Amino acid sequence: MVVKTRGGREAFDRTKVVAGVMAAAKGRPITSDDAASLAESVEEELRLSGGGDVPSTRVGIAVLERLRSLDDVAYLRFASVYKNFDAAEDFRREVALLDKAPVSS
Repeated sequence: MVVKTRGGREAFDRTKVVAGVMAAAKGRPITSDDAASLAESVEEELRLSGGGDVPSTRVGIAVLERLRSLDDVAYLRFASVYKNFDAAEDFRREVALLDKAPVSS
């Protein structure tokens, strides 16, 4: 189960992950198969981590980690929603982090 930030719980929904990734990837070279594979990978990681309840923040971070290796623009778009960006400085800070961090595959 995924524990939402406001305390609610719901089953992991791969289609929500795919929809979020595809929204972030609009106009980018990410296919629906890429998004489905990313969602499957996130689900598998969560399942292998011991099951039970998983905070929604962990799901978001897992998506961001994978998006980073697929497409920087989609990563920034997803991050802007996930991390609630509200100023240009938020984008600058995230780009700086993106430039510094090694890409994991």
